Amino acid sequence: MADKARAKRLADLIREVIAQKLQRGIKDPRLGTRVTITDTRVTGDLREATVFYTVYGDESDREEVAAGLNSAKGMLRSAVGQAAGVKHTPSLEFVPDALPETARNLEHLFDQARERDEEVRRTSAGAQYAGEADPYKEEGERAEDDANAEDDADADGAGPDSTDSTEGRTDR
Repeated sequence: MADKARAKRLADLIREVIAQKLQRGIKDPRLGTRVTITDTRVTGDLREATVFYTVYGDESDREEVAAGLNSAKGMLRSAVGQAAGVKHTPSLEFVPDALPETARNLEHLFDQARERDEEVRRTSAGAQYAGEADPYKEEGERAEDDANAEDDADADGAGPDSTDSTEGRTDR
């Protein structure tokens, strides 16, 4: 069993070789620039490699690319064997990457959350709290606070009967 670092290096090499070969070496019109190699993983014994890819296009394009990759599998494996120089060239398995679909799904969920947040903002625009500022006060405390507020207003001269007493005052 090979170490993980060697498997990672081989996976990176496989990804680069396949990407270059798809771009320049294969004349299959089903492949070309519509396919992107996103990731490659190699088993611990270096016998099997899984190549993840994405396709630019719709479902029919994905099917064409999958057929093209399966038909070019032997030539791609030969190119990997020449570049890697290992005793046994790993067999290749091509798997469509689920990342774009997952990203679309997440974007859809984010859009729904934004719409709900906006709806809550519109609903709560003119809303007020259901109770007082401090809903945990007891009834007796509320009455005392109201009385204290009235006393403070009278002492400051801000009551309804008060007149402006700042006229004629001098500051020392």
